[in-house]
Amino acid sequence: MLAKFKHSLLNGLFIFLFINLAMASVYAQTIRHNAINSGKEAYQLSLLKLALSYADTAYTFVEKPDYLTQTTLLNELEQNRIDVAWVGTSKAYENRFLPIRIPLFKGLLGHRIFLIREGNQDKFNQINTINELAQLKAGQVSSWVDANILAQAGLKVVGTTKYQNLFYMLEGGRFDYLPRSVYSPWSEMKAHPNLPLQVERNLMIVYPLPAYFFVNKNNQKLHQNILTGLNKAINSGEFNRFFYQHPMIKSGLALSNIKQRTILKLNNPELSPQTPLNDKRLWFSVEDF
Repeated sequence: MLAKFKHSLLNGLFIFLFINLAMASVYAQTIRHNAINSGKEAYQLSLLKLALSYADTAYTFVEKPDYLTQTTLLNELEQNRIDVAWVGTSKAYENRFLPIRIPLFKGLLGHRIFLIREGNQDKFNQINTINELAQLKAGQVSSWVDANILAQAGLKVVGTTKYQNLFYMLEGGRFDYLPRSVYSPWSEMKAHPNLPLQVERNLMIVYPLPAYFFVNKNNQKLHQNILTGLNKAINSGEFNRFFYQHPMIKSGLALSNIKQRTILKLNNPELSPQTPLNDKRLWFSVEDF
């Protein structure tokens, strides 16, 4: 009799758990996002998951089968065919979508060191000002906010529509340097082992450029959940731990030797007045590093 009761109790418990799991999967909301094709994309997805781990809503994450360029990605977001995008911000993007104004890389996206051709370091050794750098040509994807920031500063910019073209254009001499965020160039060189590229040793361009999460203007609930989750992670110290302990960030900061570089500061005419520049918790500082 006791054994029968235990068996019934276990069956009941199993059914209860099964129903609860089934209900959770029914009510879980799906987050459709871009394909993850690099460490940078993986970092941002992990940060999104961290933010949404604080929410009462359960979320599942579904990756697009193919990587979308930034223009296509934002069109998909506008058409509500994806749920969240992460890109460097601009006034136009913030008018078009709902931004979560917390810099995903603490502003490190706007700390740029250069990929150059092997053997071309001498071209850069005597450069100490923007005017001197303006004698050389930079490469950029034309749709990136950075292209306009560099051009507005008086720098010569050679554009392309595709990110992968940049490395072959640099190797082919179409431009002299490719500004990359401090955590990017080593993995990019590793991804192109047959190209004779190196990291320039002396210079770093710095401009305020936060990357944000963006959602469709009609998705107020997701916007609030991401914003609330990121703020909780910041206040608990979890955001900083995630940032500074992430292998990509940790390695990039160690290899880039930023304290020894000549810093060339640029303005960012693409920043909106709502950019939280005065909230020091949100931004990386070379001086404090």
